[in-house]
Amino acid sequence: MRVDRLLSSKRFYLTDGGLETYMVFDEGFELPCFSAAALLETERGRSALTAYFERFIAIAQKSGRGYVMDAPTWRAGTAWAGPLGMSVEDVLAINRKAAVFVDCIRRKHETPELPIILNGLVGPSGDAYAPENSPDPDEAFHIHAPQVQALGKAGVDMVSAMTLPDAREAIGIIRAANEIDLPVVISFTLETDGCLPSGQPLAEAIDMVDRATSGGAAYFMINCAHPDHFRSTLDENGGWRQRIGGLRTNASRLSHAELDEAEELDAGDPIELGDLHNGLLQRLPNIRLIGGCCGTDHRHVACLAGLDEVEVAGQALTCGRRRDPGSIAPK
Repeated sequence: MRVDRLLSSKRFYLTDGGLETYMVFDEGFELPCFSAAALLETERGRSALTAYFERFIAIAQKSGRGYVMDAPTWRAGTAWAGPLGMSVEDVLAINRKAAVFVDCIRRKHETPELPIILNGLVGPSGDAYAPENSPDPDEAFHIHAPQVQALGKAGVDMVSAMTLPDAREAIGIIRAANEIDLPVVISFTLETDGCLPSGQPLAEAIDMVDRATSGGAAYFMINCAHPDHFRSTLDENGGWRQRIGGLRTNASRLSHAELDEAEELDAGDPIELGDLHNGLLQRLPNIRLIGGCCGTDHRHVACLAGLDEVEVAGQALTCGRRRDPGSIAPK
């Protein structure tokens, strides 16, 4: 299985950056409820998605790494049907359409040297930064199971729940994926103090979820936070650090509240973000996947992969000012 290859790889795979922020700020799209699934409904949107993913696939190929390609379904769960003005059936159809869409891109680019994993994205049922509205595990199971099942039946290799603000919702999502034997990854968003928006410390959240699901997640991730926000958290001892298998960080040091109010995109410094990951990799020996989150794009991911530039469709995409290519720890 492709996921087994990911889990056993000696080199971390790459994924993309901040899809939604890129499409809004760089491509000028309006995304209802910040849902990138809307891009599947127009030729312009599908073309933009294809070009976007192909940039990152080229970076993975250039760096000799595998690639995890996300179906744009983060805000396409059944809880978002009403806010999106859609029926539950329509939302589930979008999930199936998204899986077919990314599979077509994979068929075009995958080679034995460039394995590509299709990942169905699942998002929180409410605001990622408002944990007081998070469902309990049983409620979360019933909310997320339809989307997880739709993605599984459509052929994704795994699902990842991103920007979760509360451990309870993660438990329900894992149960939904485990029920159909679909590998599942849990990614928590962190505040500037390194804790979940619920206030729960990261180590406690991971341990809580693992106990409740008998270790049902393939691994855990951190996303939508700058390395400075959680770096000191990683100094805490415990086996929980072994369970962190992925990072999708922000290049901006702004808080979530500040980012929500920002009228301009804060892309931070791609070079600095790459250099900061060197220290993170030393503390997290089981990292399997690295990418970006809000405000990041191909430049950031190229730096995370240790590249200076990569060529896509005859165009050189520059990571940034030249640096020591050994500054990213090999994996």
